Formats: sequence, C-alpha cells, structure tokens
Amino acid sequence: MTEFLTLGMVLGLSAGLSPGPLLALVISETLRHGVGGGVRVALSPLFTDLPIIAVTLFLLTRLADHQPVLGAVALLGGAFILSMGLGSLFPRPAEAQVQAQAPRSLRKGILVNLLSPHPYLFWMTVGSSLMNRALSQGTAALVLFLAAFYVALVGAKIATALLVGRSRAFLGGPVHRTVTRLLGLALCVLALLLFRDGLQLLGVL
Repeated sequence: MTEFLTLGMVLGLSAGLSPGPLLALVISETLRHGVGGGVRVALSPLFTDLPIIAVTLFLLTRLADHQPVLGAVALLGGAFILSMGLGSLFPRPAEAQVQAQAPRSLRKGILVNLLSPHPYLFWMTVGSSLMNRALSQGTAALVLFLAAFYVALVGAKIATALLVGRSRAFLGGPVHRTVTRLLGLALCVLALLLFRDGLQLLGVL
C-alpha cells in the first residue's frame, strides 16, 4: 500500500509542477485575476480526468489476461514518463510560457485540459500500468493511488498559485528548480521500473 501512496504522490507532484498548458494557465489566471482564479483552474483536473480514468479501468478489465498488450502499454508508459523526467530535469522557463497565453476563463481552462493530449497519454499508458498493479492488490490500493495522485497534483498547482500571488520570482527561483529536478530524477527511475515490468510481461525478462 505504501508503494502506491508514494507513486501517487511522486507522479502527482511531478505533473503538478511540470511546465505545461495547465500550469501556464494557473499562473496566467493568478497574475490576471488573483489567487482565486489560479486555484479554480488548479481544480479542473478533478472534473476532466474522471471519464478518462473510467474508460481506462474499463479497458483494463477486458485486457487483464492479455499480458503482451499490457507489456506494450507499460513500455509506452515508460517512454512517456522518461520524457516527463527529462523535461523536469531540463525545464523551459515557466514565465515564457505564460506570456504566450491569452486570457482564459475557468471554462476555457477545463476545455484546455480536456483537449490536451497529456491526460490521455498518461492514463492510457502510465496510469493503466500502475492501476493494473494496484488492482492486483485490491480496490483499496487503487483508491489510495488515485487519491494520492490528485491530492498532490491539485495541491502542487494550488501552492503554485499561492506562491505566484506573493512572488513572481518563485517561478525561476532555486527552490522551484531544485524540486522540479529532484522529481525529474524520480520519474526517470520510475520509467526504468516500467520498462522492466513491460519486458517481464512480454516474456523478455
């Protein structure tokens, strides 16, 4: 159980702090409309990701006995997580992304998250592999993983909105860079573990 709590927290924090459309929108709304605007955008994954997770769980129940398929998914998930880890180790400046963002309402923020490929790629590859492992240990492990992931994801974005509201220097500061790079290293390790799981499911290891 501790394994899935840790995995959920690490992945959630990484997704919450990694530069991307949703983080840029959180920062943009905070700068334009105050902390409240950024917090509302930070909550959008709670509304947009549920259908994706439901479809993923449905597919998992149909593919439980097809180990080669699950192995291929695990390898794809490892590649996706590795790209996230490298992106965290060598991030682009967040403020440069904010300047390119046009003003958006919370409604548009939800649409941006729905239309972004990242949630779909994550849950159909990394998320499906980890949820499959969690399900093998019981429903409680799955619930713990999902809860830890979204508490960390939303919490990281809310914390970003609060810090941006107080100081714009946080975005390029040493604390933000250090945390992001440490999470990037953790993601690279997780990618290697997913590669191992995928090769085992394919019968290579």
